[in-house]
Amino acid sequence: MSVFTKVSIEEADKWVKSNFSLGRVTDLRGILSGIENTNYFLDTDQETFVLTLFEKLTDAELPFYLQLMSHLSSHGILVPNPIQGFDGKLFRALNGKPAAIVTKLPGAPVLNPKEQHVYQVGEHLARLHKAGQSYPMALKNLRGHSWWSNVAPEIYPFLSDDEKSLLKSEINYQAEALPKDLPTGPIHADLFRDNVLFDRGRIGGFIDFYFACVDLWIYDVAITANDWCVKPDGSLEEKRVKALLEGYQSIRDFNDDEKLVWPRMLRAGALRFWVSRLYDFHLPRPGEMTHAHDPLQFKKILMSHRKRVEHGDLVFSA
Repeated sequence: MSVFTKVSIEEADKWVKSNFSLGRVTDLRGILSGIENTNYFLDTDQETFVLTLFEKLTDAELPFYLQLMSHLSSHGILVPNPIQGFDGKLFRALNGKPAAIVTKLPGAPVLNPKEQHVYQVGEHLARLHKAGQSYPMALKNLRGHSWWSNVAPEIYPFLSDDEKSLLKSEINYQAEALPKDLPTGPIHADLFRDNVLFDRGRIGGFIDFYFACVDLWIYDVAITANDWCVKPDGSLEEKRVKALLEGYQSIRDFNDDEKLVWPRMLRAGALRFWVSRLYDFHLPRPGEMTHAHDPLQFKKILMSHRKRVEHGDLVFSA
């Protein structure tokens, strides 16, 4: 959630008054977090919203994300709800970029989570997966294997020989066939600690759905574990892993194939974010306010997972 496209209060007020019944814009504050879109807190004389200008996503792709959020919200999942304009649309152009306004959820991220926080994240993620089963739209994972393979050659010049070997090896490994009966559906695909809000000790909501896609549910859980359940050295904190999986299973059971591929999904999640952070770190886009994450953490996570697989002790445990 960096700021790449500047919007003034006057421009926002004119745009809001022309398209919504939300009152007068009184303040606009850029959000320095994340790396994909331009985000502002938008204050009106009625309440506070979040304004997002989409820097990469196209008009053809946006309906999947915004309508998914509307669908989940209508099914009781705590997510931002996009605001319809006078014309019924969920997005329209602002300063040359497609833009949307969504509700602002209560709470704040918990950056040092305890097991009770992680349990709730697993529980709410399972509710999200189940609610998404009835969502009719589909969008493939735009940061999946084909993307890793395509951008890797752009990254290799910045890497050491050992890092190149690690990246090539893991991309090849992840290309191997998976079991056919793994449950799939809409996933968040980016459920890090800064994308979960807690309000007075309870989940306030999941935010930032702009990497969402249709993919394996177990992959979504693994991505979540790689942020919520890791130590600074990249290894897993097993009590938090157990809390995440137990929270999820309180709503939906994992099947045997999901348990079987758990180690591979942990590695896939680490690879995906190592590649994207390498790309954003070494090939950044210009922005007024930008924030690129250090790729080293996900290299450490990936290497820790690979080492544990070699020793045969990275298994599903809940």
